This record gives sequence, C-alpha cells and structure tokens, in this order.
Amino acid sequence: MIPRVHEEHEEGARRGRPRYTLTETEHGHAWGVSPEAEGLFGEPRRGTYELFGWVPRAEAGGWFGHRVWLVPDVESLGPWLLEDAESPGQTPGADGLVLTGLDDHEGPPEGHRGRVRVHDGHRWLGSCREFARVLPRERPAPPLVLRGLAAGDLLRAALAKGTRQALDLEQAALEIRDDRGEPLTERLLWARVGAWHPSSYGTDLIDLELDGALFRPVPEHVRPIWERWFAGPPDTMAAWADLGTRHRWAWHDLVRERTAYRAPGDRPAGHAYELDGRYVTDEPGLYLALGEAVNGPGGYFGGCLAALDDCLGGTFGYTAPATLLWRDAGTARAYLSQALAPDGVPYDLFGLILEVLAEGGMRVTLA
Repeated sequence: MIPRVHEEHEEGARRGRPRYTLTETEHGHAWGVSPEAEGLFGEPRRGTYELFGWVPRAEAGGWFGHRVWLVPDVESLGPWLLEDAESPGQTPGADGLVLTGLDDHEGPPEGHRGRVRVHDGHRWLGSCREFARVLPRERPAPPLVLRGLAAGDLLRAALAKGTRQALDLEQAALEIRDDRGEPLTERLLWARVGAWHPSSYGTDLIDLELDGALFRPVPEHVRPIWERWFAGPPDTMAAWADLGTRHRWAWHDLVRERTAYRAPGDRPAGHAYELDGRYVTDEPGLYLALGEAVNGPGGYFGGCLAALDDCLGGTFGYTAPATLLWRDAGTARAYLSQALAPDGVPYDLFGLILEVLAEGGMRVTLA
C-alpha cells in the first residue's frame, strides 16, 4: 500500500505532482517523493539466440509474441520460454534467425544445442537445426534519476553520512501514482545511491541518481500505454480495442497491477453479467473483455486460467452463482479454439475458459 509522506515532503514537491514514491520495503517508510523519474523507460537486458537452419512455418519478423516457447526435439527435455520475443527477421540469403527476449527465469536445457521448434502459444512459427545463445555486449546501465525529490529524514541522514554502506538503501519499491493521485503500479529495485545534486525543481529538493544496473527499466514500447494510464483509468469500455496484441498485454499488466491497490466489492450472488465479445481477437483481449464484463472499464478478472480460477473464488467483484451473456462469442471461438501448450500439444483455450467459468459457478450463454 502506498503510504502518505510527511507534509514537508509534499510541500517540497509542490512544483510538480509527486507521482513517484521511493519506499523502503522492509518497514514501509518513504525515502522521498518525486514528480519525475528519468530512466524509468528503456530497454531491459534481453537474451539473444541465433537459430541456424531456420525453416519458417509462418511469416515472422519484428515482434514474435508475448510468450514464445522453444521446444527441444528430445522428449526428455522440457521447453523454455522467451517473453516479449522480437526478431529483425531472416536476412536474405542467410539460413539463420536472431531471436531476442526476456529469459531471466527460463533457459535452454543444459548442454542441448540441437533442433528446436518455436511457437507463440497459438501457432508454430518455425524450427531450426541448432541454436546458440549469444552473450550480449556489456553496456553501462544509465541511472534511474528521481528529479525534484523531497527527501525524507532517513534519506537525508544517509546522504549526510555518505558511506558506501549508508548509500546502499537495499530493496525498495518505486511506487507510481496517476495524475489523480491514485496508486497505479510499482517497480521493485535494489536502491543504491550513485549521486545526488540540488534540483532545479526547487529549494531543498534534490535529483537522486540510483544505480541503473540494479533496476530493470519499463520497455520503451509500452510508454504510450503508461502515458494513457497516467491520465487516470479508462472511463469507457474497450478503450484498448484499437491496440495490437503486444500493447494489449501491456494494458492488461497495468489493469492487473492497479487492482492490487483496490479490490472491487463483490456483487451479490445471482448477478447477471454481459461480455462484449467483438474485440476478443487474441488472448489479452479475452481477459480484458472478461475483466470489464465483471468489474467495468479497466476492470480485472484474471489473465490466465489459474488467475481466472482464483478470481471466481471471490474478492474480485464476483460471487457464485451468476450468469454471463457472452455476445459475439463466435469471434473468440474462431481465434482461441486452437492453442498450444508449452510443449506444443494443442488444446482448445476457448473451451477451457468455458469450463473454468462453469466450475466457478458462472453459467454462460453464448450469443
């Protein structure tokens, strides 16, 4: 929960709305508040793979997918995941493909360099005869700079002491509010002070530099989505409908993270919900439409089968039993009936959604 800081901090940040609060996570005290965070957006460190002998099965270039699975051609080895995968495409005359993505938590099976097949959860993208992981060039990470920071007493004491130990603030949360002052999201980081300077924002305010190597920036491509949410949550349904799949997932991330600060009140049992299915042309569209059907514009109601099951258990705006009228359900059926599990086994995502809803006490009528 985002705490209020002392009045002198708010007074110190009066020249700019205090959108960012740097908070110590163990005890919850605020190191300070700031109206501007430079370095929040950037390019996170990505894993890079070169796929030799690439044989495409679908046109692929640019953005590959939100979750792309590489499946070894050996049954005893499991698949591994690249999130937000990209590729510049296949070079004319070359048989290889470069693929990048976030792979901090998953990686190739130890010692395996042989054939892999690649899919995005809905279609096979291609295969290669072998692959190699390319080590990225080491580049200095730019600092995260909180400009116009109104420092709290504990931070002022740490800066006055100035020792390496005092300037290591350890784990912290950068808590972020929208322009209405409402909590939006947060990013965890290991806060180590690199430098601080007087700020042009006002007297007694500082620009605080934190070690950028200890912070994963928000991908630059989601900046337009964040800027829309900085203005406040949507007040109309399907404000995300004009977005592509990549940006729909970014929109859903903010929907989910914002919900952590405001659990919707559960409606009584027997409520009748209605889902506008016209824009359910991909997986994030499914969960965005379902979230709005239950909880209104910008509402959340799951982002995967397990999360949907949790939401059906209560405290997310829903009490069983209830009914759901799913309009234009044929759109979702056409786009989501053929899905692929991580190991490449096909399944019917649309059918599974209906099963989970039914087991959670939601009687669905397809229209």
